[in-house]
Amino acid sequence: MKGIRSSATVTSTARPRRRRTAAPLAAAALGTLLLAGCAGQDPTPQGRAAPAGAPAEGAAPTGEASTGGHGGAPGDGTQNGTGTGTGAGRGEPALARSEPQKITIPSLGLSSSLETLRLNGDGTMQTPKDPGLAGWYEPGPTPGSQGPAVIAGHVTWNGASAVFEKLRTMKAGDTIKVTRRDKKTVTFTVNKVAEYPKADFPTLEVYKNLDHAGLRLVTCGGDFDPKKHYYDSNVVVYARMTGTA
Repeated sequence: MKGIRSSATVTSTARPRRRRTAAPLAAAALGTLLLAGCAGQDPTPQGRAAPAGAPAEGAAPTGEASTGGHGGAPGDGTQNGTGTGTGAGRGEPALARSEPQKITIPSLGLSSSLETLRLNGDGTMQTPKDPGLAGWYEPGPTPGSQGPAVIAGHVTWNGASAVFEKLRTMKAGDTIKVTRRDKKTVTFTVNKVAEYPKADFPTLEVYKNLDHAGLRLVTCGGDFDPKKHYYDSNVVVYARMTGTA
């Protein structure tokens, strides 16, 4: 990914070499790895994971949640969104990295401990093994540290409700609380909630390198095809840190 500069003498007519920034390049590569299909529930508990970029079949051990990749700019709340895009108020200074332990969403009556999600061997992001729990994507920022922390969860599992079933009903102004290993509880305020067809997942918008502590909640949405065991959309909640206790 890095350019190689020759040791030969550069003449006065040569163009100056443009410096490359490592972070955007790494972000783009990660985005390719994370862009994956999103499984639906299966009438039987058997199934298999899908390769990156393809719909997943079956419900176990993978499920409905999926994400896009890094890079790009944040949206303004107008593209397929249910939020107002008016912002979440003043942000708080970002904290040092500390692993999240629990997420609480008062408006949904939701409280869940968090699994740790990494990458599968085929490059797709892992999804929570327990459909009743959400999971934090460990290679990314921790909630409260600078950047877009990602928490994913299933919307349904084998026809039953799962942890993020009501995620699409959230609205701008709702709060999300994440308790971390360092005993701090970070409050995020929702900027917007949006639903996107999988073919148009906002990779750039979701994984932008931020100058503040952000949070992205991701699950499946749209219509479910029982033959393909596949949801055709993703729901994304965008939030910004607005408090620490």
